[in-house]
Amino acid sequence: MRNIGIIAWKEFRQYFGSPIAYFLSIVIFLFLGIVFALDLVQTMSNTYSAQVLEGTVVLGPLLTLVLFATPAITMKLLAEERGQGTLELLLTAPVRDAELVVGKWLGAALFAAVILALTWVYPVFLQAITKPNGIDQGPLVSAYIVLFLLVGALLAVGVGISSLFSNATAAFFASLVVSLGLWVSGLVTSTLSYMGSMGGTSLWGTVMQYMDFTSHFYNTAYAGRLDLTDIVYYVSIIVLSLFFATRVIESKRWR
Repeated sequence: MRNIGIIAWKEFRQYFGSPIAYFLSIVIFLFLGIVFALDLVQTMSNTYSAQVLEGTVVLGPLLTLVLFATPAITMKLLAEERGQGTLELLLTAPVRDAELVVGKWLGAALFAAVILALTWVYPVFLQAITKPNGIDQGPLVSAYIVLFLLVGALLAVGVGISSLFSNATAAFFASLVVSLGLWVSGLVTSTLSYMGSMGGTSLWGTVMQYMDFTSHFYNTAYAGRLDLTDIVYYVSIIVLSLFFATRVIESKRWR
């Protein structure tokens, strides 16, 4: 655990020593700020509630931005180590392969958590202007919990992809393709689920529905419900992706 903490803290600090952290932060908050302001004006001129405003303006666009941000966060984690030849040095250190992978992922997850935490400025602002009782914070908390797990799953996938490449740019585009594939998997699973239900195979439809990456957020957490199934789903992706990355690193050790 100590090695994981050291690696994670090192990676976390390195993000703020590179342009990536500041560029991503500026893009995310600039985009969210513009959309939030426009929708706030529209809301004040109509009869929408602040809860609807928060759900449609903050979480929706934020989820889309996360899709493109996570490959940029993870592209250098292992690919750059391989490209610069420092991975071999790390493999000779008294650090287990799993500790290296988990530490890299945890550092990226901490950085992403900081960005997600800062987006709470929008709910805080809504709370201040919504009278007399403010907005309902319960659904927001559940949504952000699952959103962090979703981001953690995408980061873990990015770490797994990064372990396969020695070029950070190639790792970025490969991670983006895989992330987009997960994103649109809902269309495929919905179609297959419908075909399975037409054929009377309810089990097939249930399996396809469970594999839908985005439905585990939109169908429950986005609507303000915290479901244990969604937590297990994203944690499973994290574990499997980090296990895959560990196996890739282990294969490099014996070459």
